[in-house]
Amino acid sequence: MSRTNPIGVAEIEAAQGTIAGTVHRTRMERSTDLSNRLGVPVHLKLEHHQRTGSFKLRGATNAVLSLSDEERKRGVVGVSTGNHGRGLAYAARQNGVRCIVAMSELVPQNKIDGIRAQGAEVRIIGCSQDDAQIEVDRLVAEEGMTMIPPFDHPGIIAGQGTLGLELAEDLPDLTTVLVQLSGGGLISGVAAALKARLPEVRVIGVSMERGAAMFECQRVGKPMIVPELTTLADSLGGGIGLDNEYTFAITRDLVDDIILVSEAEIAQAIRHAYWQEHQIIEGSGAVGIAALLSGKVKPDGPTAVILSGGNIDMNLHHRIISGEDVDVTQTTEEG
Repeated sequence: MSRTNPIGVAEIEAAQGTIAGTVHRTRMERSTDLSNRLGVPVHLKLEHHQRTGSFKLRGATNAVLSLSDEERKRGVVGVSTGNHGRGLAYAARQNGVRCIVAMSELVPQNKIDGIRAQGAEVRIIGCSQDDAQIEVDRLVAEEGMTMIPPFDHPGIIAGQGTLGLELAEDLPDLTTVLVQLSGGGLISGVAAALKARLPEVRVIGVSMERGAAMFECQRVGKPMIVPELTTLADSLGGGIGLDNEYTFAITRDLVDDIILVSEAEIAQAIRHAYWQEHQIIEGSGAVGIAALLSGKVKPDGPTAVILSGGNIDMNLHHRIISGEDVDVTQTTEEG
């Protein structure tokens, strides 16, 4: 392991022991419809059934439980597009730790409410995750709080990697896995776990066409600022950080391909999940299904799709599954 890749299977196995009892081991279900369409077994990892509604609880719990007593006294702070904040707030409350989450104005209200319901203080700062990070940096500098970032942190990556261990254990013949890609915490951990356990598996990152930061950074070969845009996959928004220490390099080294899906394809996948799979998932949770339904990924063997989160505004969900042509980008484009 190098400094840019400090996470191996030993660290992920340790995280699995640390978070046991707090984090659910989520179910894997075979999708009859997708398996028939694609001609290979397709399994859905139901991570949206996780406590707090997304995979983010894994990394947040591992990071909070790794704090020193002094760090716990000073409290934790983080920036979030929604799901990391909810996971961090939950983990902090379970351990009696003060928690502040900084978010941008682009975060949907239902996700802000979900974080507050877990007992954390929410601060809305600016129009991007980078803007919100300024408040986090101030709290660290002036109040001595400990920053727990949403992805570029060894404890976070190891915690998310526990999902990869479960995939390898439940599907030892797995050949392809589709993983949500934003800042790279999830795919870094999952890829590190899977490449150790199942070296031949293909790890494919999936993101949205609008504001896919990691995709653009990998394309140019270095971290860069990518404009954050409104999208149905709102949890995948935000940059990777110009001073990215871990996830850019791990994604570069371990991820086999990155696929982008359109807003219409994400909406189609949300509908499919509801009507065919009987699952309620948010836009970010649907991008893997979108990649399969669109034909952008054509697996040749047993395949796993992570349904990473289910924290969608239910009014929006109702509109989408009812067939409405929902355009969440309109406000930004016109404004």
